[in-house]
This record gives sequence, structure tokens and C-alpha cells, in this order.
Amino acid sequence: MTRKKSEVYVFSHVSQTDQHRFVPSGILTLTETGDANIQNRELASEFAYGTGYLGRKESFEIDPVSLAFGDRHEIKGKVLFPVNALNEFGGIRDAAPDAWGRRVIEARQRVPANSLSEAQYLLLAGGDRVGALDVRKEQTSPDSASASDMHSLQYVLQASEAVENGAPIPANLEHYLGAGPSAGGARPKASVRDEEGALWLAKFPTKNDWFDVARAEVCTLELARRCGLNVPEVRYLDLGNRPVMLIRRFDRYWTRAGQPLPDGALHETRPTNDTLEGRLPFVSGLTLVACNELESPDKSYADLGRAIRKYGHPQCVNENCEEMFARMVLNIFVTNDDDHLRNHGFVRDPRLGGWELSPVYDVVPRPVQASERRLHLGIGESGKLATLDNALSHYAAFMPERPMAVNIIRRVWGEVRQWKNCFEEYGANGRLIDQITFAFRNLNDIASSELAAEIRKTKFDLACSKFSGTVWHR
Repeated sequence: MTRKKSEVYVFSHVSQTDQHRFVPSGILTLTETGDANIQNRELASEFAYGTGYLGRKESFEIDPVSLAFGDRHEIKGKVLFPVNALNEFGGIRDAAPDAWGRRVIEARQRVPANSLSEAQYLLLAGGDRVGALDVRKEQTSPDSASASDMHSLQYVLQASEAVENGAPIPANLEHYLGAGPSAGGARPKASVRDEEGALWLAKFPTKNDWFDVARAEVCTLELARRCGLNVPEVRYLDLGNRPVMLIRRFDRYWTRAGQPLPDGALHETRPTNDTLEGRLPFVSGLTLVACNELESPDKSYADLGRAIRKYGHPQCVNENCEEMFARMVLNIFVTNDDDHLRNHGFVRDPRLGGWELSPVYDVVPRPVQASERRLHLGIGESGKLATLDNALSHYAAFMPERPMAVNIIRRVWGEVRQWKNCFEEYGANGRLIDQITFAFRNLNDIASSELAAEIRKTKFDLACSKFSGTVWHR
């Protein structure tokens, strides 16, 4: 039994009118107890904000749950611990490499799986990790390396394939995985920059894919956009018959020095010669619900709704709760059961000084033929059962009136029922459509006859009100 204590410096990327830069925000202390197998280790965390960081007007909370500012004078010089007896701070865990990132780090370091300390994984995650944090060995450590450019995507893909296959990374390809550890999830991926310098997440195929997952996800996200959801820009690439999905990193934005931040969605801004790159702080739903990943299956969409009301900025709460309900409904319709708490995110808008729901990501339909289906998160009174009646049973966690929830269901159904047209428009061929057809649910399959009639009646009433010139509001 060994006990190892590590201290690392956490940096925050702060936004100022004339520059955006990393500044030291505090010291993270990690204590790991156990043997060489990470599965048998115990981890304990503590954090202390730097007094200089707390004095900055542009500083932000590393973790809005466990490391909330509250009274800054009260926490100055104090050692803080994760809430709910967790072994990690969620806000820092979200900046750590996930399953795929750890594999990349291990391949680059040429070490066995799960053999590094948690501090080492944090330190080696790269400069383009999600959000606005970095973790460094010393307070004077330089900025970490950034992502490769889009022109080298072919080499990034080849290096990723070597990692997936457990093969050594060829020396000439090793540096192309510099941004690989920064990406979350288990599928092969890496951050890359386009010709203008905008940051994208490239998601690669795996050897176990039996349909074109990249095309399916691009099309499903475009379908989500038609449903009125907040979706970042997506692209599809064919690299030597290997499908790649690209999604704009919504935790980055660009603004001119000395100018106030623009109106609208910051992640839709584009880099130019006279703009600075800013970073939006990010936390996952896992962090806001304040649990660990083993507890995620026991949580529900209602828990996310309550977290939005507790930690979201007041100007965004109602809209974010309605969107969360709509995302749940979409996941029911398309059988996206990979809807765990890590696949729901929140960003901090510097203009508001508060947290809001991030754009949607990781929505992939899963074709199954079972008539009764379940999502990862709880939906309503019938637990995870993927039906619209079950979703409506907990509508009050998201909005005050049931008719509002029914109208959201109607809106999503109105688009999903035409999913084949949307997929064809965004490049899906007949083979892919046939392969994933069983992922998509008909209204009568997931709603009682009474609810299905109510949804159809709502749609009919809306058409009539538009025809008569009546203005209808959701």
C-alpha cells in the first residue's frame, strides 16, 4: 500500500478588454492511496484559491458547486474540499482527459493502461482541453501545446488508429496527437484548427462501427437544430473512405482587443487577424448535480432541471429548462441512450457572469428493435422508460404549465417525423437510413393514445391559428 501526494497549479483563462490569458488561480493537492492498479486506488482532493486570483474582478469559480466564491474574503487562504464526500472537484475533473484521452497519454508516454497518477493525467491533457482551465507543474510553467491544423487531419487520424489498435505510434506521427488528450469520451477524437484558426473537435470512426456514425451524428444534430435546439456548427469529411465528424468547439470565441464582447452566441464568432481567442469556462452536468460517474445512472433529467435553477444565471433559467426538456424528448424519439451526465454541459458567459446550458453535443441514434426502451438518465415517474407520458409526468421540473411541455413535444415530433428528409438533405444514403431506421420512434409507439391525440390536436390547432392570422406563442 502506497500513499502519494501531488501538488499542481490550476490556471484560469481570464478575459480582459485588451488581452485574454492564463493566470494562476490556485493549488490543487491530490493524495492517492493504493497499489499500482488505478482501479484499486483511493483519491482525495483539496484546493486553495490564490489570494491574487480572488482579487481579480475577471476571475471566475473553478467549480460553481464545490469551489463557489460566495464571500471571497471568507475563502481567502482556506483549504476547500469537494462536496458530498466526492474524491474530485467536478470543475477540475471536467478539464481532465477522459477514457480516450488517457489512452492517448499512455501511448505517448509508452506506459501500461491506468498506470499514471491522476496528477500526471491532468498535467498531460494538453492546452486545448475543454473549458478555460489548464493544469501545470509549476506556477512558471509555459502554456501547453495547442492543436494541430486541419491540413494534418489525415495524420491525426492515422495516429489515433494506432492508439485504438494498441500499436506503437510511429515517431513521425506522435506530435500530431498533441491535442488528443484534451478531448473527452471513449471514441477516438482530437482537437484541430481550421484555416482561420477556429477550434473544432474531430471525431473518428472505430473498428467496431457497423454504420457511418459520423454521418448519423451530423444529421441528428442538424435535426436537433430544426427542433429549435442550440447546436454548434458541424461538418462531415471523408478521409480516404474513413468518415470524420467535425463539431465547432463551443467553449471558444473571438473578440477584438479593447472592444466589448459582441451580442449573440459567442461560440459563433470567427477569428480574424485583429481578434483575440477567448475561452468559456465549462462544467458538465455531472459537476452541477454533484455526483460521481458511478452515481450517474441513478440521476434524472429532473436533477438537471433543479441544477439549472440552482446554479444557472437567472436570465437563462427558464429558457435552459425548456431546452433541457426538449433534449430529453429528442433523445426519446431517436433512442439516444448515451445521455449520461457528462454528455450535458454548461458554459459561463462572461457578459452575464453566470452559467448557462451549453449547446447540445453527442447525440447519436442507437438502432434497436425492442419495443420498450430506456435512456441512461431517469425521465419521470416510470424511471428511465423512454415514453412521452413518462416525460410529461415530471414536466414541473422544467416549466410551470403542462401545455408548454406538450407544445415542446409537438415541436420536436413535427421535425423528427420527417427525419429521413433531413438525413437525405445532409448526405445520408439509403443504406445508412435503413441501418438506423429502428432508432427512430413513431408517436404511437411512445405515447398513450390520449397523449398522441392531444399532441396531434395541438398541431392542428396551431395550423388553424396561423391560417386565421392569429399569432401563436410557445
